[in-house]
Amino acid sequence: MSVRKLKPITPGQRFRVVNGFDTITTDKPEKSLLAPKKRSGGRNNRGKMTMRYIGGGHKKRYRIIDFKRDKNGIPATVKSIEYDPNRTAFIALLSYADGEKRYIIAQSGLKVGQTVISGKGATPDVGNTMLLSEIPLGTTISCIELHPGQGAVIARSAGSFAQLMAREGKYATVKMPSGETRMILVTCMATIGVVSNSDHQLLVSGKAGRTRWLGRRPRTRPVVMNPVDHPMGGGEGRSSGGHPRSRNGIPAKGYKTRSKTKASNKYIIERRKK
Repeated sequence: MSVRKLKPITPGQRFRVVNGFDTITTDKPEKSLLAPKKRSGGRNNRGKMTMRYIGGGHKKRYRIIDFKRDKNGIPATVKSIEYDPNRTAFIALLSYADGEKRYIIAQSGLKVGQTVISGKGATPDVGNTMLLSEIPLGTTISCIELHPGQGAVIARSAGSFAQLMAREGKYATVKMPSGETRMILVTCMATIGVVSNSDHQLLVSGKAGRTRWLGRRPRTRPVVMNPVDHPMGGGEGRSSGGHPRSRNGIPAKGYKTRSKTKASNKYIIERRKK
């Protein structure tokens, strides 16, 4: 993976840093795994804007991703590594021995022609999905289930990964991408390796219009609003806005909103770093 800095031939390209896409092998997606993606523009069923700063953007089609990896014991060959407009990570097209095709989140180092497999008895190689009970301790993992059979919900974005720290009884201790250390059932599945496209964090859009292409409209800062619109609004001239808080008055920057009686608190060994 690499990034490219463009020549400043226009103002929008002066600071732009783009992805090199050197790991992408095709620009044509698998038609059978595409689905339509409807846009709401932030409006509800009555046409009223209920979410601000959403609208416009390029038309997309959704790629159906196999997060469950439930074709156990059937080897699959990586046919291509592709770009997905709906996520930061790249995706890989798998062709199984029985002829079925599926998309998965591509791990860093996954190559075309490589064979991957999931389920019991799989080897801890990049791209293979295994039970947490079978993965060697200290292994870097991603696309982790939180409940058995749920499908991957943790460490799915570009460059993210977790680490399997320990196992005791029916629980495995996993260090999350956030720094939190948490217990997860050993019957949950995880994929070996780091999620692809780790250079995503180095990209620079270069101009405001490129953010509009992604479907995001300009965000108004709360301190420039009126008091009727936001708790941080109002004041004469350039007022600081007082204590940072949300539109509903909930303090930001350090205020804990997590419930003290939440059921999953008992599974968290160490909270994420501030």
